Amino acid sequence: MSTTLPDYRQTVRPEWIDYNGHMSEAFYVLVFGHSTDEMMVETGLDSAYRAKTGCSLYTVESHIRYLSEVDEGAELTIRTRVIGVDEKKVRFTHEMHVGEPIGAPVATTELLALHIDQNESRSAPFPEEIRERLTDLVEKAPEWAGRAIGPVPAEAG
Repeated sequence: MSTTLPDYRQTVRPEWIDYNGHMSEAFYVLVFGHSTDEMMVETGLDSAYRAKTGCSLYTVESHIRYLSEVDEGAELTIRTRVIGVDEKKVRFTHEMHVGEPIGAPVATTELLALHIDQNESRSAPFPEEIRERLTDLVEKAPEWAGRAIGPVPAEAG
């Protein structure tokens, strides 16, 4: 049976607003990164684990979709789903929502992270208890996961 991770919350700060008058793309990544940090804490991959083992998660691939503009002061809620785990990798998503009740996402990201032994500079298997925690969290992937950016035809010139 799957359990779920707690939502992560953040408020859009004035310095996150760009020249178009809404949250800059870099800060979507920042908020999603903090959501990943919270997932790591919840699954036992926290600072104590990193200090003890020399291992951590490294993001090796991500895909972000910017769906709606986000204004200064917006109250963000990020929902995280683990959608796949194997010996050394975890695939997960974050959905960013504004306000309560939570409606359609304003941004999404899908990430693939690799468990890295920093002392050896290479991938390493998850300890069994960590892999079990991650596996217990696995949910069905949202319909948008697995998408890629399609080709844009080049203009003849």
